[in-house]
Amino acid sequence: MTEYEVIIGVEAHAQLLTRSKMFCGCDAEVFGAEPNTHVCPVCLGLPGVLPVINRRAVEQAVMVGLALNCQIAETAVFSRKNYFYPDLPKAYQISMYDFPLCQHGWVEIDDPAESKEEVKRIGIRRVHLEEDTAKLFHAGDHSLVDFNRSGLPLIEIVTEPDVRTPEEARQFLTRLRMILRYLGVSTGDMEKGAMRCEPNVSVRPAGSEGFGTKVEIKNLNSFRSVKVALEYEIARQRRVLDTGARVRQVTMGWDEQRGQTVEQRVKEESDDYRYFPEPDLPPLRVPRAWVDEISAALPELPDAKRDRFITEYGLSYADSIVLTAGQDVADFFETAAAAGRERGVAPQTTANWVTGELFRLLRAENVEIAAVRVTPVALASLIALVEQGTITANSAKAVFGEMFNTGRSPEEIIKDKGLAQISDEDILTQVVTDVLAANPEQVAKYRDGKETLLTWFVGQVMRATRGKANPHVVQALLQARLKE
Repeated sequence: MTEYEVIIGVEAHAQLLTRSKMFCGCDAEVFGAEPNTHVCPVCLGLPGVLPVINRRAVEQAVMVGLALNCQIAETAVFSRKNYFYPDLPKAYQISMYDFPLCQHGWVEIDDPAESKEEVKRIGIRRVHLEEDTAKLFHAGDHSLVDFNRSGLPLIEIVTEPDVRTPEEARQFLTRLRMILRYLGVSTGDMEKGAMRCEPNVSVRPAGSEGFGTKVEIKNLNSFRSVKVALEYEIARQRRVLDTGARVRQVTMGWDEQRGQTVEQRVKEESDDYRYFPEPDLPPLRVPRAWVDEISAALPELPDAKRDRFITEYGLSYADSIVLTAGQDVADFFETAAAAGRERGVAPQTTANWVTGELFRLLRAENVEIAAVRVTPVALASLIALVEQGTITANSAKAVFGEMFNTGRSPEEIIKDKGLAQISDEDILTQVVTDVLAANPEQVAKYRDGKETLLTWFVGQVMRATRGKANPHVVQALLQARLKE
């Protein structure tokens, strides 16, 4: 059987978080709005109107380019990309082609073929600005057009053909969205259309130098869909080649219900779009001093934050990856870790609570960390109470659940529920004496050498105190009494 090699490239579009559209002053907050209420003559493509470049969109695109290690062009040119779809009111889209804003960058992902500490570099061919199209709604025999989305500012990120597996494609998109969110330039919410991606894939005999026939896949609304659609398309192309036939260069859609790619149309080439410079817009000049100013203001990005968490807090690589996956999570941990240190709590202990109990409740309640009622300082206070022996670890989990649901402080919940841990030796000595007196057979077995019974005795004392006894004090008292 012929061995094949897979070549994948990714094109991703992300809607920028600007107040107005790319070339007009219409409000860009269009999600959930009544159809055709955020429109004007410019984004409706009416005759005689003139576009004006959104400076903030350019700034955000430069931020993305810098974060993706791109070279920023001193001059970029907007072009007209001509095609005739019902969702394109002008019959052309203002985009960039020959002279994009950002080129020749890269982003690193964890290499699935290696250990977690190994990375693979995915080249970024270009990052450019363009305007979004309108949105079609199909109802029976009719199609309706909502122009609210028309003219929204988009960045398009195009990779080099460096991706080799569907999992690498999924990882790249996950990392890209993480970077966009850290920069604060896009939500990356695929369900709301704020991020869309069209991977292209070809298959060639292993060892070949030339590329196979490229097929693009559209209509992907999640990273999981990207992975499974690529897996299906790769298998389809292999079956075609195994029969001796040729793969056709087409655009495929993804049918989520049937779990298969579906041919939509013959793939267009760049010549089909008849690109030419947009005559209503001058070349975009990007002063080097402005780029330097933007670069200096960039926030700490995920990879740098991950490395800092390892060195500053002594966290493992795996924990640092998890805690830097989102800016909100990273900020929550850092605030909690700082408050914990003031109370004598090690950062690793704080990390364990965040990735353990907090994440568990976030998943169970389907809540984002930004909406959680527990403050980082309150979490640090709870952990400190456990470390100080005021409350047991098991009781602390119950307290944390109430904090999560109500936002109340741990001290208040512990007082109301009487959960404070018993560490008084006089009180616990009496309980230990009663437990030993009630279980003479187990005492005899322990003294005959069955020392594993110590754990059982601790459990009996904990049961007698309804889990309030300090287990360390209990264990010490039991050992002392059982030696007598």
